[in-house]
Amino acid sequence: MSPTLRAAVDVAAGGKTRAVIYCRISQDRTGAGLGVDRQRQDCEALAERNGWDVVEVYVDNDVSAYSGKKRKRYEDMLADLELGKATVVIAWHTDRLHRSPTELEKYIDLSERRGVATHTVQAGTIDLATPSGRMTARILGAVARQESEHKGHRVARARQQKAMAGEWAGGIRPFGWGVPTGETTKKVDRKSGEEIEAPVLDMTKSVPEEAAAVLHWTDTILSGGSIRSCVQWTNDKGLTTPRGNPMTHQDLREMLMRPRNAGIAVYRGEEVGPGQWAPLVPVEKFRAVVAILTDPARTTNRGAQPKWVGSLIYVCGRDCGEGMIVTQSGGRQYPSYRCPSGHGGGRRAEIVDQYVEDTIVERLSRDDAHELLLPGPDGIDVPGLQAEDVRIEQRMRNLGGMFGAGELELTAFTEGMETARAQLAGVRSQLAQAATVDPLAALVGQPDVRKAWKTLDLERKRNVLRALVTVTLVKPRAGRMPDGGYFDYGAIHFTWRR
Repeated sequence: MSPTLRAAVDVAAGGKTRAVIYCRISQDRTGAGLGVDRQRQDCEALAERNGWDVVEVYVDNDVSAYSGKKRKRYEDMLADLELGKATVVIAWHTDRLHRSPTELEKYIDLSERRGVATHTVQAGTIDLATPSGRMTARILGAVARQESEHKGHRVARARQQKAMAGEWAGGIRPFGWGVPTGETTKKVDRKSGEEIEAPVLDMTKSVPEEAAAVLHWTDTILSGGSIRSCVQWTNDKGLTTPRGNPMTHQDLREMLMRPRNAGIAVYRGEEVGPGQWAPLVPVEKFRAVVAILTDPARTTNRGAQPKWVGSLIYVCGRDCGEGMIVTQSGGRQYPSYRCPSGHGGGRRAEIVDQYVEDTIVERLSRDDAHELLLPGPDGIDVPGLQAEDVRIEQRMRNLGGMFGAGELELTAFTEGMETARAQLAGVRSQLAQAATVDPLAALVGQPDVRKAWKTLDLERKRNVLRALVTVTLVKPRAGRMPDGGYFDYGAIHFTWRR
């Protein structure tokens, strides 16, 4: 039964034609910039003029039909039509319903089986029960898809040009930048779908508090701190992501890895040159942080946070090479260091840690402590390396262009790229070395080393321990010790690395 005949049957039976309305808005606003509320009003007016009873309104906000992303309310509408909920679908335009030929064919099949008519505010009636109606729908769908593809190409090309020019290409405001200019612009609210006034942001200028946070994170990682401690510091400060959410481990790691922090423009994940904004951190610090966070040897366990200075760092003295762990033991259930292989009894964790910390503080308080520091990057030409970094990247882009134009064979292209990547890795390794901070630097030379030690978080204390000394726990002696106590301090052996 055709949709027109079905509607006539409804009227003859003494009832109103049942209709549903579908509204959608996305960043591709072919609907003349209309919000979903305006679309709905126009569709309801069309239903009223025709005497139809609107039984349901389906709304998908900020979802592109072209992208292929699932539209929940659209799928709900199809399921309801399959059950016979309505015989008329009203939309502002056909491109609000479909931009995929596959999606359109599925809709045509359902309309034929269930006698559903499609009416639009802008394109009139689309009778999918007739060959000419289906042809019209397919033509309109093809035109809409071509418009989407063409716009997508224009947008991508514009973003590429902006990236190559070092300009901001749009998207979510990056943490650290975006100072209001005092002007406003119209944008579509993601929640309501309505146009709202939004402040215009200058993406070349940094937000002071956020810029300071990025620099703090960078320096923390370079001095041996952890992302976990950076997240805690950030949340304690009340700072959030640009979307207003609490900072997570993944959020902060991604922000630290952004080339934009160092004033480097990126297009499709590739660095394309200097950006037109002030960097938040020096290039060498950025390269060093990336090197640290991408080091395969770096511990990335996000499970239980260590609570003791020597957990898995102190070594068992029974030649098993195991790192000592802390467990509860004894009648009083006190935390003790034990070998995971079961060698020997436990050593009171708080006593061992305090003794080790006291020994480290004493060593770093001596007059010759400055001799323990690693040599600085005096011999590294940072500006020269940065210039070489830029030259190698440009050479890689040139090789890609020549290969794409057919001017270079695959073998020559592959060899050239491998050589360039190896050279680039060497340059960035040198830049990372220039910015990496010795874990001992925060303590050596301080007027009160013990006070400075207490200000360090646990992760930084553990980094000092790793860098300075190997602590081995051997089997303790039994009975009373010469100092009158029962704890054998002689069972804690120190092997100084520096």
